[in-house]
Formats: sequence, C-alpha cells, structure tokens
Amino acid sequence: MPTREHDRPLLHKVPPCTGPHHLAAQFGDRPAATARRRAAMAMTLMLALSGCGSDQGDTPHADSPSASSAAPSSQNGNGADDDSRLDAESEVVAQNLEAPWSIAFYEETALVSERDSARILEIDSQRPADVREAATVAGVSASGEGGLLGLSVRGDSLYAYFTAESDNRIQRFPITRGSDGIELGSPETIVDGIAKAGFHNGGRLAFGPDGMLYATVGDAGDQSAAQDRESLSGSILRMKPDGSVPEDNPFDDSLVYSYGHRNPQGLAWDEDGTMYASEFGQDTWDELNIIEGGGNYGWPEIEGISEGGADDDDFIDPIQQWSPDQASPSGIAISHDTILIANLRGQVLRTVPSADVAKSEVSYSGEFGRLRDVVTTPSGEVWILTNNTDGRGDPADGDDRILRIPSDLSAGSR
Repeated sequence: MPTREHDRPLLHKVPPCTGPHHLAAQFGDRPAATARRRAAMAMTLMLALSGCGSDQGDTPHADSPSASSAAPSSQNGNGADDDSRLDAESEVVAQNLEAPWSIAFYEETALVSERDSARILEIDSQRPADVREAATVAGVSASGEGGLLGLSVRGDSLYAYFTAESDNRIQRFPITRGSDGIELGSPETIVDGIAKAGFHNGGRLAFGPDGMLYATVGDAGDQSAAQDRESLSGSILRMKPDGSVPEDNPFDDSLVYSYGHRNPQGLAWDEDGTMYASEFGQDTWDELNIIEGGGNYGWPEIEGISEGGADDDDFIDPIQQWSPDQASPSGIAISHDTILIANLRGQVLRTVPSADVAKSEVSYSGEFGRLRDVVTTPSGEVWILTNNTDGRGDPADGDDRILRIPSDLSAGSR
C-alpha cells in the first residue's frame, strides 16, 4: 500500500451528531457544481447541529476498518430522517427475468443482462410485453456475485462487463438489427485482468458526457488493493471506447480514474457534468459520492464521513451516507435534476435532489423487494429493475420484473 501523505492513525467514522459534513472540491471545477457543494455543506452542518440521527453492502462482511462506530438503524448519516412519500403508480414492463443486473438502450430497444444465465434479453420499449433472448455471452463464469453484470451502449456497439474463469473483463460487441431483432457480432475484449472473487466485483458500465467509458471495479476481497494505484481493484476506471487510456487521465498510463473504493455500483452524471457514484460499504456506512479525477475515497482506511474532514486526511468524503440495513445502493440514474438510487437490502427507491444533496426521500418501501437498477429510457421514462431471484431475495409471482414509474419523483408525482 502506498504511504499516505500524513502518517496518522486510521480514522473513526462519524457517529451521529458529530461535526459538519465535509464536502470535497467539485469534479471539473464547474461554478454551479461548486455552489452546490457549498450549499450541501451548509445544509449538513445545520442538520448536524440541530439533531441526532443516522446501508449494508450486498456482500458478506470481511474485517472492518480498525476504527469504527455502530451505524444507526433508522436515520441517514447526515443527522436527519429520510423523508417518505406516497408511492406513485407503477406499471409492469417485463417479468419472469432471472437474476437480472443491468439495463442499457440501443435506440428504443432495452437490453437486459442476466447475471447467472449470461443471457442478454431484448425488450422493445414500445412493445414491452415482447421479451426475446438476443444473445448469450460466451465465457461467463457465474458464481457468487460474479457473472454477466453491467451493460452500456455507444453507437452500434454493446459493452459488457462480466466475470470469466480467471478474471473480470470488458468486451465490445457490434450490434445489428436482423429480421428477428437485435443481433450481436463477435466480441472484442478491450480490458481484462481485473481481479475477480465471489463478491466485490463492481461491474457497472456507463459512458460519460465526455464520450469516455467508465467502469466500477470492486476490491475483490483484497482491501489493500483499493489503496494501490498500480491495481485496478477498488477503483473507477476511465477509458476510450477501444479500452485504451485517455491522455488526460489523472495517472499516467493508467485506467484508474478514482480509487479507495470498496465496491462501487452506480454511475450517473447531471446536466453540468457532475459525476455521482453509489458504493456498498461494509458494516457501518453505504455511500453516495461525487467523483473527482484522481480522488481517493478512503477504503479501507475509512468508511463513510471522516471525523476530521477530508482536508485533514487526504480522502474525499461521501455527500450522503446510510446505514447498511437501509440501503445497499446499486444502480443510479438522474431524472428531472433528481438522483434516483436503487437499493437492494433497503428495498427502496431513494431520491436525492441534485440541487440539495443533503436531502433524500424514499419510495416503494418493500413494495417490490430488492432493487438492482434504475434507468431513464430514451423517451424520458424511468424504469426500475428488481433483483429477488439472485438467491438473496424473496421472489414474488412474476419476479424478477422491470417496472415503469413516474419520471418526476422530485415534484412528488403520484
């Protein structure tokens, strides 16, 4: 592990009612984004001074960081309760999926990955009852949390992140439309050698507004690797569409964009280019982070918001944290200036206004079980993906499902 700039003991997580919420410099140094961070800092300070209050990673627990505090069970880590709302109406788009993991769109067609079967399913968003198997990805080795994970589309190419026999890798497939629907051509491996394990594989793929492909990578059970910039583990990667290293990446000749992550899951950008990521914590805090190029997010030295503040320990603090039993945050999306977060163990859809990231609300509490992903469709709809058939949920009739919900939850649509 590289030596830290300050030789200090490992830091405590912030217990309820301690100190302000430290917010690091904004990605891209954008004025609007910087103002947002300052507003969030002020809001969190006010919450921390006004009252006490408070998700579990979707994985088995290894050893905790050496300094820890017990996570509160009913409130978020900023000192305020999540607000709840009346659940808006929902509509089933597709059902009877098997351990689905990710949704991506090619034009109006949804492509859905199934973790264990390695199938890619095709769903026409205009005729959602029609579900067709478009392809099965060869070489997937599904075990534990590994298998066919994230999908992303750019132009006429589909990108897939999956667990193979010896590693995690990213492949690119050409897309064509045949007489029966989507067809995938021969794959090209653009990144391989990513450490695999039965848990903490990361796996989310997303193209950013800069045209680069981003991938979340877990620590694969090797906590120290998250602080090793020579390792791809415990990081968010940034690459050109062909898998090569962009010239403006923060570390020379490295795909690593940010590091110090335990098991990052969701990726999304708002209109000003601010990049958000959700992350499974361990026993104390799950996180929502703003991602900066070159940023160190602290794992395994710290989990959640640091007691001394990020300026004191060289780590970037999350903008929100939740106790694991409330969250286990997976896929995220942004709709109408609101960050939407699918939660597995918490079994809720959490919303965070991007203009005031110290606030959050929850919807659909327990209604659909575990939620793996949330996406916006090309027409602006919001779909959520359940995840009750992966061995950790309690499947209901029709599980797993894709559901359509109102797109403007920020305005309280019902």
